[in-house]
This record gives sequence, C-alpha cells and structure tokens, in this order.
Amino acid sequence: MSALKRLFDFPYYQLEKYNLNDALVTKYDGVWKSTSSQEYIDQVNKISRGLLRLGIQPNDKVALISTNNRTEWNIMDIGIMQLGAQDVPIYPTISEEDYAYVLNHSESVYCFVSDKEVYDKVMAIKGEVESLKEVFTFDQVEGAKNWAEVLELGEDDSNQSEVQSLMDKVTEDDLATLIYTSGTTGRPKGVMLSHKNIASNAIHSSTRLPLDQGNAKALSFLPVCHVYERMLQYMYQFNGVSVYFAESIETISDNLKEVKPEVMSAVPRLLEKVYDKIIAKGADLTGLKKKLFFWAVELGLQYEPYGQNGWLYEQKLKLARKLIFSKWQEALGGNLKVIASGSAALQSRLARVFNAAGMGVMEGYGLTETSPVVSVNDMRDKGFKIGTVGRPIPETEVKIAEDGEILVKGPQVMMGYYKDKEKTDEVLIDGYFHTGDIGEICKDGFLKITDRKKEMFKTSGGKYIAPQIIENVMKQSRFIEQIMVIGEGEKMPAALIQLNEEFVKDWGKRKGLKLGDSLSGMVKNQDLINRIQEEIDFYNQKFGNWEKIKKFELTPDVWSIEEEHLTPTMKLKRRVIKDKYMDLYNKIYS
Repeated sequence: MSALKRLFDFPYYQLEKYNLNDALVTKYDGVWKSTSSQEYIDQVNKISRGLLRLGIQPNDKVALISTNNRTEWNIMDIGIMQLGAQDVPIYPTISEEDYAYVLNHSESVYCFVSDKEVYDKVMAIKGEVESLKEVFTFDQVEGAKNWAEVLELGEDDSNQSEVQSLMDKVTEDDLATLIYTSGTTGRPKGVMLSHKNIASNAIHSSTRLPLDQGNAKALSFLPVCHVYERMLQYMYQFNGVSVYFAESIETISDNLKEVKPEVMSAVPRLLEKVYDKIIAKGADLTGLKKKLFFWAVELGLQYEPYGQNGWLYEQKLKLARKLIFSKWQEALGGNLKVIASGSAALQSRLARVFNAAGMGVMEGYGLTETSPVVSVNDMRDKGFKIGTVGRPIPETEVKIAEDGEILVKGPQVMMGYYKDKEKTDEVLIDGYFHTGDIGEICKDGFLKITDRKKEMFKTSGGKYIAPQIIENVMKQSRFIEQIMVIGEGEKMPAALIQLNEEFVKDWGKRKGLKLGDSLSGMVKNQDLINRIQEEIDFYNQKFGNWEKIKKFELTPDVWSIEEEHLTPTMKLKRRVIKDKYMDLYNKIYS
C-alpha cells in the first residue's frame, strides 16, 4: 500500500489489483457507457500529453466546472495532477462574479466545462481573467473548443517519457488541488489539499466501508467539486468499486433502479426528501395496508442497533422488513448496503428508520479543510451509535477545546488557505485545525456534534441558542421544507419558514381550502398559518422555555442554491436569508 501516496496512483493500483471492465460509467443519450480501468489510464495519459503540448507546467492551475459527475471529469483530474499541476474544481451554480474571483485568485490557465450553460457563464467573464487562455467543453457546444481536441493532441505518445518524469517528481506532500469553499459568509477561500491529505483520507475511510472489494457498484451524484464525493471516488477506485454517475438529482430514483448500487453518499436533505416521499405514499394507502405501513414506521423510529431493544422487538422488525421495508429497499435498487451521510446534521429519526429498514445510513463528520473525513459510523465491530458521527478514523486525533470547539490533528488536515496566511494562522494552531464546530466525545469514543460555533447566538436575555438543533427537530414536520431560527440579540427566538409546497397543496385539497397555486398565495392563508402554529407548538415541547420558537413568518418563495439562500451543499446562508426577508424579520421583532 505504500506505493499509494499520490492521487494519480489510485487508477494504476486499481488496474493492477482489480482490472475492472466498468471502472467509471456515465450515461450518454440514454445509454450507460463503461470505461475500463485500462481505458481510464490510457485516456488520462493522453490528457497529460495533450496538456503538456498546450504548455501546462508543474504548479499551473486548471479549472474544472461540471454540472453533473461524469467520466471526463475524473480523466481530467488525474491527467492534470500527473504533471504536478493542480486542478481547481468549481461549483457550477455559483455566480459569474464568483467564477471570475476563483479563476483570478487561482490564476487558472485553462478551464474545462461540462455544457453550454456553464460555457456561456465562463465566457461572459473570460475577459476579466487575464491568466485564462482557453475554455474547453465536454459536451459538443457550437463555437467552443472540445476536450476531444486535447485527447487528440495527446494521441502521439512520443512525449510520454516527459509525463513519466514529471509524475516521478511529485511527492505526497505536494499540493494536489485547490478547493474553494462555498462559505456561508464572504468570499470563497481556496483550501490547499496535498496528495497525502486526500489519499490518506481515502485509505483510512476504507476501513469503514463494509463492501465486497472488486465486486460492488456505487452511485455517485453529490457534486464531485466538493471534496466529500471526490475523496469517495478515490476510495471507490482503491476498493475496486465501479462508479456509476447519476444523470442528475431528478433522475436518482430511476438511476438507483437501473444501477442497483451497494453504496452511495447523501446529504441529510436528500434523505429527508426520500423519507417524506415514502411517508406520503404510505398515507395514500387504506385499511389494513395503511395500518401495517405505519406500524412498521413506528417500529423503525424506535430502532437501536445490536439488538439493544430485545428479542421481541427484533422479531417484530424481521416481520416489518419482510412485509414493508423490503419494498423501500426495492425502490432504492434493492442492493443498498450503506449510505454515507455527511455535510450537515442528520436527524436521528432518519438514522433509525433507514437502518431499521436494512439500508445502513452511516453518518460521518468532516470539513473541506480535513479532506474531509474526521470520523464516521460503521455497523461492524459495534462502531455505530445513533446521534453521533462515529469514532475518528485511523491516525486522526480529535480533542475538545475549553469552549467546546472540536480540534483535529491528522494526515488529512489541509496545508492552509491559498494566498491567505492570516486566515490560515487563525485556524491552524500547534498542528490542530480549529473546526468552528462545537461537540463532545462520549465515554465510548464516539464524537457528537452539537452546533456550529459561529451559528450559536445569544438572546438579549443572555441565553445561548443552538439554531441547528431546533431547526432539525422542526423539519420533522411535513409542512416545513426549510426553517431558519433567528433572534440574535433579540428578546426571543423566532423562525423564518419555507413551506413544503407539495405537501401543503395536498393538505389543502383534503381540507377543501382554496390555497392558490404558489407559495406567495399560500402564506397568506390564515387556516394554514394556524395549522403551522400547531406544528410549532408540538415540536416546541422538546425545548426549554428560552429556546421555544415564539413567533414565525412564512416566506413567499422557495429557498434555493440559485437564489443564494443555500450553499451548494444545501446549508443555509443565514446572513443572506435574513437580508432577503428583512421585512418579515422586522415584522416579528417590531
């Protein structure tokens, strides 16, 4: 394993150990197209040779922007790094202004994009980026240079020895990539990750992957420009797992049925949506079928691993799995053994119900700055505890500072922020990365996250409020799609709420209410407002008096990444949301 020190070593390791026919699989025009381990490496070397002929030097930066995960991205990724150059993956959905900032700050020389939409966005600001020579596309786009031209440029292998000598010079401590974090505040920061940072993370995270090596499939759809999904792809390559790229977030349920994967990763928001859809289907049943369905769900919500609920519970669970949960599994392809959940806090009811249903949702924790995994749950060896993010992975030290902040030390901790020593020195102190998250380590070594240090606030009465905990409980209501707890410096906590439009429409129909077709109409309906108040009152019971949501306002539109309410990993941009709904905020506190 010692040979696996640099990220471009992974495909070669896979070829030697597993030699897959379907290393990477993407759907083009309705047909899945496989790239074998050998073809993967052949194309990577063509790209390296082509880039050399375009004048790429070690430490040059090449930007990659793709709306969906696809084979081309991975080929570019490895092809760039083999030359000792670095890639700069960029979220497709950020603004043109942010594109310009990242391309300028990284001094990217070339940019490879997926499709016309992204191409047009880059071309609109290309004039503002002096370093940028050329933009290539993966799809055929009229008037644009295509990435196939670079492959063609690399057909002639007479400069392969030059590629090899550049590869030989790259060490594990060299910079591999710059990942710009979609901060919830301010300008994106360029996180410098070395080959060792990510490679060690992929190898150490593998110890928590309960799959048959060389004989499993993964469905990949979280954005690969984010280090979480990207690290997992190296981990899949290391374990001989075939990677299938979902077409889009909308087609996931179809893709799951076609691919029948054993593993996928998810963010809690997605699992919430899957769960809500399942419950909505159950609510449409009648008679005994409906009774059985909700009996199984109730049972699932009490789930504890390792038979902790006793023999009788386990017998009932067997029956529930046979009658009800097996259908849930079928809907997700039928083979899912493990779903890695990260990026935000997972409601424990989801961990319970999915695990009861036999689909192992394993929550982990990490940050871009830790490449990303710090800790993760694992069903094996009593490594799973609901309500925690698991135990730290090998070679990772986690300690809690006096103020409760989680500090991390290990091979995955970043080199620093690109061109920003000041911000680097703020978070890297004595080898420990200061995460900005608040947590505790349980007696049995499990890590528990309680909140974001930056997001906790005090009311004017001096009481601390941890908004995420309250939001996660409130989001269990089927009426609520998104919620943001507010009240910093105010006398009480309150909330801005985006309704679950689909569910509210169904509810309105059942009640014979005229709610209108859009959120902007619905939010004025007094019957609906009263009903939301009942939901808030119900969930408020879980909290101390000072934490209860005393007032709320419903927002007239959907919170989205495009409209800047959410970061690309679906976290709330609190400042932006507050500014957008200042009128509602003032209405609450005036």
